[in-house]
Amino acid sequence: MSFLDILLPVRCVVCAAGGEQLCAGCREGLPLLRPPLCERCGAPTAWPVSRCRECSGRRLAFASARAAVEYDDRVRRLVAGWKERGLRRLAAEAAGVIAAAVEPPGVSMLTYVPPDLERVLQRGHHPAQRLAIELGRRWELPVGGLVGRTRSVPHQRGLSRAERRRNVAGAFRPAAESPARVALVDDVYTSGATVAAAASALRKGGARRVDVVTFARVVR
Repeated sequence: MSFLDILLPVRCVVCAAGGEQLCAGCREGLPLLRPPLCERCGAPTAWPVSRCRECSGRRLAFASARAAVEYDDRVRRLVAGWKERGLRRLAAEAAGVIAAAVEPPGVSMLTYVPPDLERVLQRGHHPAQRLAIELGRRWELPVGGLVGRTRSVPHQRGLSRAERRRNVAGAFRPAAESPARVALVDDVYTSGATVAAAASALRKGGARRVDVVTFARVVR
């Protein structure tokens, strides 16, 4: 044990047990999302459907969205540790959970929701990019930044779904030519507004099909 380990012991971000940033028990207890799911947006459903209440009637630029776990209190603590406390190794943990729970999409490349410069400066890293890189290693897919920002976006927290859509409207642009089939990676799917806006930019950049992959998903 190092002197640093004595001063700053490693603790599980979920249960605070010593030894690992995510202990084996909490890893195994994560609330995996299992079928049946909405074919389009990945929301849990009572039976298989092509569109559910959450996405029916919405124009979405992505073809499908899939997440590994439900965003509950345990997952919220994990994501907060990774995003806000700078525990970057948790990105590898999240990618491992995705790789075990989500079938790899039939794409030629992974990309990610682009960073907001102010938040990158605050955090010192970009969670979605790190998750995409870790996932690319597991799925043996290249990762590239295909989407850029046209402006900074205020925090989405506390906004209604309609307000979230307005908040991100026009916030993204193509940053490079996109392959025909690409997967867009982000940390949490809340209302789908952010990934839909980023997927729209990918379509403008040449993508014919965009599949969304996130670590967690808010379930209503």
